[in-house]
Amino acid sequence: MSFNDGADDCNPVSRKPGYSSAGRLERVLRTGHFAVTAELAPPDSANPEEVYARARVFDGYVDGMNATDGSGANCHMSSVAMCALLSRVGYETVMQISCRDKNRLAIQGDVLGGAALGINNILCLTGDGVQVGDHPEAKPVFDLDSISLLETVARLRDKNEFCSGRKISDPPRVFLGAAENPFVPPYDFRPHRLAKKIAAGAQFIQTQYCFDLPRFRTFMDRSRDLGLLEKCFILPGVGPLASARTAVWMRNNVPGIHIPDAVIKRLEGAKDQKKEGQKICIELIQQLREIEGVSGVHVMAHRQEDTVAEIIEKSGVLDERQLWSPSSDEVLRRNRA
Repeated sequence: MSFNDGADDCNPVSRKPGYSSAGRLERVLRTGHFAVTAELAPPDSANPEEVYARARVFDGYVDGMNATDGSGANCHMSSVAMCALLSRVGYETVMQISCRDKNRLAIQGDVLGGAALGINNILCLTGDGVQVGDHPEAKPVFDLDSISLLETVARLRDKNEFCSGRKISDPPRVFLGAAENPFVPPYDFRPHRLAKKIAAGAQFIQTQYCFDLPRFRTFMDRSRDLGLLEKCFILPGVGPLASARTAVWMRNNVPGIHIPDAVIKRLEGAKDQKKEGQKICIELIQQLREIEGVSGVHVMAHRQEDTVAEIIEKSGVLDERQLWSPSSDEVLRRNRA
């Protein structure tokens, strides 16, 4: 699979009228194709080759790679640096921005800088508290939260001005996203929280891991009743579970993750729990695709990134469009020369 400039309307060539960005992810979603994004774990390193190596695993199977921004309040290579490295060799990236570590001055600077470096998508997050990470002595900032961050970036893009009202000469052409978690109480509040994020500027939503389909369907039904599904693209989060033990640990220790007992019991009864976890993920993608309003999936395969290609292939979501696969060792070498 390779990048084809003219044959695939999903490929980013220039910004279409009415589009926020020139990126592939927005084109895939707006043209009605089922989008696949994936979480790209940042290295604990200053070596760009480690970033490229991690991206190659997803090459040709995803429409965008999320570079996390200190997820779990742990320190890694910055999201903006990862996205810049990958964008310059042709990958589509989603730059996550957490409000935990930066004030509005730094955040707005990163948005402008990221857009100048070719980053087309931004995911706005409040961020995990420092107490859960590897630097609990760090001072949290939280000058903004996810909603005010969305408003800030939308203002830069749509009104050509900073929070202060000072004008900018050229706005960042970015597609705006946010996160949502339909699986934590109060459940009735979640669609209304989604409405606030859409009103603030969110154009696509990536959710927390979805292992509870009935709960997710209820969330989608209520969001549809509020008229929200016509205003944004929903990409539920999915991922393979390595074992029943891993599932129990995640449920007990990672805030916001809900894994039903039935899923854990199924893993416990499997001869090969890792393979069963992948099978569950494939089945979930297939079932999620049938839910009205679901525009794609966001794959989070922590320490199982090498399974993503097989999961996507077996789930059947690869359609007739030509997947954008800009990288090969030769292309990477040429672009870095």
